[in-house]
Amino acid sequence: MLGCVIHGQDDLRVTELPAPEPGPGQVLVAVRYGGVCGSDLHYWRHGGVGDFRLREPMVPGHEVVGTAVTGPLAGRPVAVHPATPCGRCPECADGRRNVCRDTRYLGSAARFPHVQGGFAARLAVPAEQVRPLPPGLPLHRAALAEPLSVALHAVRRAGAVAGRHVLVTGAGPIGCLVVAALRSSGAARVTVTDLIPEALRYATTAGADTVVRADDPASPGRPTEVDTAIEASGVAAGLDTCLRLVRRGGAVVQLGMLPPGHSPFPGNLVVSREIELRGAFRFDREFDEALTLLAREPKFDELISAVLPLPEAERAFALAADRSRSCKVLLDFAG
Repeated sequence: MLGCVIHGQDDLRVTELPAPEPGPGQVLVAVRYGGVCGSDLHYWRHGGVGDFRLREPMVPGHEVVGTAVTGPLAGRPVAVHPATPCGRCPECADGRRNVCRDTRYLGSAARFPHVQGGFAARLAVPAEQVRPLPPGLPLHRAALAEPLSVALHAVRRAGAVAGRHVLVTGAGPIGCLVVAALRSSGAARVTVTDLIPEALRYATTAGADTVVRADDPASPGRPTEVDTAIEASGVAAGLDTCLRLVRRGGAVVQLGMLPPGHSPFPGNLVVSREIELRGAFRFDREFDEALTLLAREPKFDELISAVLPLPEAERAFALAADRSRSCKVLLDFAG
């Protein structure tokens, strides 16, 4: 079968891979679409993401949907939950499986040997990670379930947002989906900042009330204070903005993965204003909520900017990395 493999920085190859054989308790999935994620781009462009570095060739991809080939759902369209928590650690016992200390996550270099991902024509995964699609949800839109789950988890970490003004820094695919998640959670007003006008247009499509050029102090609509802030850009300047604009006693959620090493931030504001700074990492049960939300809202289709066939994987990655030309890019594994 054909698959996509990252061998190191700037070394992405489409190549023949051995087809997997499902083991006990596993389901074989014929992959149709895979969304190119920011972490996939980091592995390709930088050889790692955050503190996770490539140490061997790895199949990327964790936003995958397709058709079940084996098991009770054989022949049905399905989405794949990419996480396999251990179920034994203190975090799993506490109901926080998304921060399981021994989890396996598709297309991740967090452990060695790396967990191979889903950018291949066939994928064998534990049966409990396979979800049938709700009626009426097309496969291409279902490919947004994983990043939307990340966004829903971040909004949950923010606490009560209904009726509140929320700032989102960063209008990449995750930031735009955070906007949609905030809307579904009843936020009264959503303001989004970014450096790229095209990205801000996607944020407006997702439901932002106000979009602001992050590098323009005179940009119309720039808030002086917000109730809650979600940092989705993954840069220290975004966190700085969130901490300076959130009200006293407000909450800031750090969702974007910051560069490895130390990142400066105005820590004294956390103290003097009693700001609650919270991390948000991946997701757990939000995956099923994401599928339900996608099924009832066709407007999510507008965030899919391109669908390219697997042999053009390098072009798809380059397009996904160019935020002036894309929001979410999908790979098509048909054929």
